[in-house]
Amino acid sequence: MNHPTHLRTDHLSESFGITNTLPGFSWTPPQGTVRQVAYQLAASNGWDTGRVDGGTHGFVPYGGPALGSRDRFDWTVRTWNVASDGTEVLSAWSEPMAVELGLLHPEDWTAQWIGPDEPAVPEPGERPGHALSKTFTLDAAPAKSRAYATAHGIYELFINGVRVGDQQLTPGSTSYHSTLQVQAFDIARMLRPGTNTVRAVLTDGWYRGTFGYTRDADMYGPQTAFLAQLELESGGQRTVVGTDGSWDVSATEIVSADLMAGQRVDFRRGHGATGHAVLRDGSFTTLTGPVAPPTRIVEELSPVSITRLANGNQIVDLGQNINGWIRLSRLGAPGKTVTMVYGEALGADGDVTQEHLRPHDFRNPGQFLGAGQVDSVVASGAPGEVFEPRHTTHGFQYVAVQGLDADLEPTDIVGCMVQTQLERLGTFNCSDDRLNRLHDIVEWSFRGNACEVPTDCPQREKAGWTGDWQLFVPTAAYLFDVAGFTAKWLRDVRTDQWDNGVVVNISPSPGPEVTSAEFMAFTNGSSGWGDAVVMVPWEIHLATGDTGILEQNWEAMERWLGFIRSAAEGNRHPARAEAHAMPAPHEQYLWDTGFHFGEWMEPGGPAPDLFASRSADNGIVATAYYRHSSAIMARIAAVLGKGDKARELGELSGNVRRAWQREYLRADGTVDGGTQANCVRALAFDLVPDGGRPAVVKQLVTLVRDAGTHLGTGFLATPYLLPVLADNGQPDLAYELLMQDSEPSWLVMVDRGATTMWEAWDGRGADGTTRQSLNHYSKGAVISFLHRYTAGLRQAPGNAAYKRIIIEPRPGAGITSAATSHRGPQGPIEVSWAIDDGEITLIATVPPGTTAEVRLTGRPNAVVGPGTHTFTAPAGGNDHQPQLARSAS
Repeated sequence: MNHPTHLRTDHLSESFGITNTLPGFSWTPPQGTVRQVAYQLAASNGWDTGRVDGGTHGFVPYGGPALGSRDRFDWTVRTWNVASDGTEVLSAWSEPMAVELGLLHPEDWTAQWIGPDEPAVPEPGERPGHALSKTFTLDAAPAKSRAYATAHGIYELFINGVRVGDQQLTPGSTSYHSTLQVQAFDIARMLRPGTNTVRAVLTDGWYRGTFGYTRDADMYGPQTAFLAQLELESGGQRTVVGTDGSWDVSATEIVSADLMAGQRVDFRRGHGATGHAVLRDGSFTTLTGPVAPPTRIVEELSPVSITRLANGNQIVDLGQNINGWIRLSRLGAPGKTVTMVYGEALGADGDVTQEHLRPHDFRNPGQFLGAGQVDSVVASGAPGEVFEPRHTTHGFQYVAVQGLDADLEPTDIVGCMVQTQLERLGTFNCSDDRLNRLHDIVEWSFRGNACEVPTDCPQREKAGWTGDWQLFVPTAAYLFDVAGFTAKWLRDVRTDQWDNGVVVNISPSPGPEVTSAEFMAFTNGSSGWGDAVVMVPWEIHLATGDTGILEQNWEAMERWLGFIRSAAEGNRHPARAEAHAMPAPHEQYLWDTGFHFGEWMEPGGPAPDLFASRSADNGIVATAYYRHSSAIMARIAAVLGKGDKARELGELSGNVRRAWQREYLRADGTVDGGTQANCVRALAFDLVPDGGRPAVVKQLVTLVRDAGTHLGTGFLATPYLLPVLADNGQPDLAYELLMQDSEPSWLVMVDRGATTMWEAWDGRGADGTTRQSLNHYSKGAVISFLHRYTAGLRQAPGNAAYKRIIIEPRPGAGITSAATSHRGPQGPIEVSWAIDDGEITLIATVPPGTTAEVRLTGRPNAVVGPGTHTFTAPAGGNDHQPQLARSAS
């Protein structure tokens, strides 16, 4: 294909309604060439760069005429490339990519925020859906029509009875007080001469519905609202139909809709107008276009079984734990309620159980809240009625259908997988079926938590926990294009940051004024969680080469580091102060006060206790993250050209490292308070002197063996465990842990039928009992080991955007073949190897502009460029070079 491909505008493949007037353009160079040496980018609005020398093909800034509201243009690119014979070849022009801007300024809006008049608002979880509609007349169908819409709540838009677009849960999860996405739709084909009706269905959604572990409601406000502006153009004239007080309000079939509780529908309810809309307060300055792909139904699953129990319930098993809802086309008799209870597990009686998903009621100690996830529908008897609850979401594999006399057929019910539509970038498979299954489980778990923001779980909380994403984002960025998805989330993280620099645990959140006043406010600002504001942008930069994401978050990083530094320099843990009245000089670099989750949920460790953690000394963990974040920020400063800042941060990071050594290393070089997690962190974060690494490695190995060759890491350290062992002379032990099939281990989940990763290592016991969430992806970060070590593909240190890669398979555990692929910014990379008759054969495909160092036992390292290359070597040991293989971060 002799032209550039994979065109993107600001990480978007659909650039419709954006509000960035200086977008960046990216493309993949033509395959089959060695490297790009120049490009020419041209747009239909007259902008033409002419020939620009260089290999840049990512994030080229727009340089054409100033962009305004509603502007539209196509852009295309061609490149000059070096061919395999050394000649320079000019490519054909790429296929064009369309870009259309939305409404950029508050004055572009003539529409007004409106909502239903609610003299009495029902309790949270019991609030109905309202319809807001307007009928208007057209002399002729317009030549061009756009609808711009958003809401305080969740909305669906209909024109002449037909749903507009296929996006779900619009306008999406966001920190509503600061940012609110506007969706733009092309509606020209939906309008007709004569009478037309636009109708929106509005429910609570994230804005005022119940949310999270604590089931708080009305977090952003007590009233829902809707805003829409239809712009109809013909013959140079624009007609605007916007929301205002003339719109009608009517009831809908939605009796109640709540993201946590579920949705109840009664098709018998009339849709007659109940009055006019009332004007609402709403911001126009916080409105923005998309920066992430939309949320859609990305897959539909048919049941693998339907079983009727003695109690009459029909148990539908999709065979896979997902996020979304069901679509039911066989309803009950008119007037009869059919109820659907969603869950991840079955109890001993074969019915759906939700007991493990019930959160603690912190306001009533010892009590538990309901799990929610219950829908219901009452049929009217009209032909063609279908129940699809698009104003809620559930995490589930099983559905108990109650009250339906007729036996369900597989064609009567469909599971709708709902997620942000992320492009797949990476794959993996190997000769071990259980590892392949593990990889599938992790992918499904992430996909089930990639709905608008990276959530911890899709059932109990649906919350954008910072700690979960900082652990998993390197894995996610290898498998999927999460750059725009993450940029959207980071915008909320920045907005939600407190004035003192604290990064809150969950974003989006209602804002600093609310989170800082909550009764659990003290849990914010924890190491390993707040550090996401540093670690996540860095990982996206490494994956994509995007420096913009570093610039956007730099101020927030500095504020977070300022909070850490203030805590370290201004406070001492009481136990340390009691032992030594005068602080030692190194203690100014110890972060040992404040709340920290710590390692969290270590196997065999103490049960999580938030209130005990408030006063515990977690300095060994927090100071490690102080070192790690300051070291990463030094690298970021260098990338951004902030030389003085890079030197300052490098010095700070060195001081924190020495303080950690002084405080937490024993005289024999081992880690004081030696747990697997602390040893792993010491090695992964380069906390120990190079000469001291063997002592800590030996300590870690002993701890693993003493645990019966089981992992003992909890939430924070688990992603680093196997790489640390492999990089420090213990690859066989890493594989032993990977292949361990008794608790705690990854393969226990595989062997016990998991379809997503569990929150607890014993999420499903040997006796079938279930505890905690069965869809938490963080432990799944282990599959990066399969990509980087088993298959052997990783970036070279000091590099971003996969311009330099290392290919070094490290077979183990009897694996005889493995393959991985990743579509990086330079193009597709493929690595596969197989062992046969004592010889390993490796095939590597390297994209244009990329250099690969291939390392195989028994032969010299080879440096190769673009193309497909085959290597053979004796199968056996590994001449691994750890000093060259450490993480680029």
